[in-house]
Amino acid sequence: MALGEFDLIARYFDRGPARRALLGIGDDCALLRPETPGAVLAITTDMLVCDRHFMADAPPASVGYKALAVNLSDLAAMGARPLAFTLAIALPRVDEAWLEAFSRGMFELADQSACELIGGDTTCGPLTISITALGEVPAGAALRRDAGQPGDDLWVSGALGGAAFAVREALAARPLPVGHPALERMERPQPRLALGMALRHLARAAIDLSDGLASDLGHVLSRSRLGAELDWTTIPVEPCLSGLAEADRQALALAGGDDYELLFSAASENRVAIAALGERLGVPLTRIGVLTAGSGLRIRDARGHTLTLSSGGFDHFA
Repeated sequence: MALGEFDLIARYFDRGPARRALLGIGDDCALLRPETPGAVLAITTDMLVCDRHFMADAPPASVGYKALAVNLSDLAAMGARPLAFTLAIALPRVDEAWLEAFSRGMFELADQSACELIGGDTTCGPLTISITALGEVPAGAALRRDAGQPGDDLWVSGALGGAAFAVREALAARPLPVGHPALERMERPQPRLALGMALRHLARAAIDLSDGLASDLGHVLSRSRLGAELDWTTIPVEPCLSGLAEADRQALALAGGDDYELLFSAASENRVAIAALGERLGVPLTRIGVLTAGSGLRIRDARGHTLTLSSGGFDHFA
């Protein structure tokens, strides 16, 4: 006998009484309040559509993990600590094996991040997953895109281009083998939550890299009304891309997207502290450029020439 909507919720998503929320799954609304006096709520929503943001044959556990990860990455970019999330999911049919693996992957990251599911919705339709994540950040401490200042260093966490390479290979019917580092980057991005919280008093502007370094940096430049100069030779490219042509590596690392690393600006006097923070957290942090007065983004290659990108980054409607 096929599961009904409420049986589906009870079996795969309801984990009993709320642990942190005042009221969780089972009522018209969840009830939640910041846990830290004086904190403000940070709220973000991301939607993942099958064959747009993930492949129909993607492992469902990885789909569940990534659906939450991309939202937690937004909280990380604001320096927020996760509290809870809601899930709205449209399913073409009830596939119990898929749901078991999907919920397992999602709750794996939820438990790691101390972030509980407090409600949502289910319906029948093309496979679409929408998560709203809620976090808290001390008042005045959020990392904002409009907070950059001329002369700020630009830093990035991790390495770039791997996820975009995996996406490109999948679309070209050349799927990477299980365990390939680029495939891991695409299917299971690591939200930099500890880093984001630790940067509250070291960084100024920040953003997570979902649509590509050049594109996402452009949002910071627009909001901060500044320009930027990047040094291509310093940008950390995923090591597994070392065998590709230089132009290919540049396109993937600068415009590829789906990395979910943090890009942030900070005053130059914080260089030692930021380097030490990376060592303490075990997260590579690389200084890749500087914010400048004026407007526009300039990327210099090893000879000092300006690079031209064929794509500025991912655009849902392009």
